[in-house]
Amino acid sequence: MNKAPIAIAIHGGAGVLTPGLLPPQDEDAIHEALRHAIDAGHQVLEAGGSSLDAVESCVVALEECPWFNAGKGAVFTEDGTHEMDAAIMNGADRSAGAIAGAHYIRNPIRGARVVLEHSDHVMLAGEGADRFLLEQDQPQVANDWFDTELRRRQWQDNRSGHKAPSLEPSHANHHGGETGGSEKPGHKFGTVGAVALDSHGHVASATSTGGITNKRFSRVGDTPLIGAGTWADDRSAAISATGHGEYFIRAVVGHDIAARMRFAGRDLATACDEVVHQELKALGGQGGVIAVSPDGDTRLSFNTPGMYRAWRDDEGQLHTAIYAEDDRVHD
Repeated sequence: MNKAPIAIAIHGGAGVLTPGLLPPQDEDAIHEALRHAIDAGHQVLEAGGSSLDAVESCVVALEECPWFNAGKGAVFTEDGTHEMDAAIMNGADRSAGAIAGAHYIRNPIRGARVVLEHSDHVMLAGEGADRFLLEQDQPQVANDWFDTELRRRQWQDNRSGHKAPSLEPSHANHHGGETGGSEKPGHKFGTVGAVALDSHGHVASATSTGGITNKRFSRVGDTPLIGAGTWADDRSAAISATGHGEYFIRAVVGHDIAARMRFAGRDLATACDEVVHQELKALGGQGGVIAVSPDGDTRLSFNTPGMYRAWRDDEGQLHTAIYAEDDRVHD
């Protein structure tokens, strides 16, 4: 009897990531962080666990890693604080939970899961979200726990240059380079996410972000918006997006991919590429998606030179990558 298929993929953000931008030791550290995060979810699936538990486990691992703009290592707002957004969705029944502008929960994706399971709502925001998560006994931290020296330096550079709020600054900034606009080398859209298919045939998606550097007015991007940055439906696919959130919101990226599959008969690869390389680009949007369908098809589509990503192929082989032509295979 054939074993039921499982599938999993994660991302850590997309952007103008080109070979030679990062020192070899940094590349190695990122590959290892991606491997660790996807393994956390894959172990859940291998044990017969749910896709919802698997994607949550992946994103928790990414939130705990300061390389990524989610949880520890989240970017600073204009006020010098951190505001976290996250969402999780179950493809089995399309139940979903999301938080926006949360300040104190150590792992925002766990907060989104609590909203899904213990509230009558899909999204809670700001002080209300903070209060609800505290009442639900979710682990809290001081807001400055999310600080890292790198993020503080990027924030200060952004402010001293009198620049508008920006998506996650250049990795050239890791080593004293300039922070540039979205067209300059090293610019990266800071979001993490995971999609998975479990042995029961259900898909799920989870996405988390610290938003954009120097953001004002409690700005919220696509990450916590169900149908934009996060979507899961057993009738089509689970999708997690990363990119310039304003464009992903306008294009309703996650739901558009799923709708093309359901109503236009597109396969997963075609639906992803049409939305990412046509719809988004026509609007001026940059970024990408990871997606998995109930038959185990796994796709990673992006219109930028790179995307931090990891996935298991049809034979179960683990891959991690940073650049478009990158592919590091792990034993």
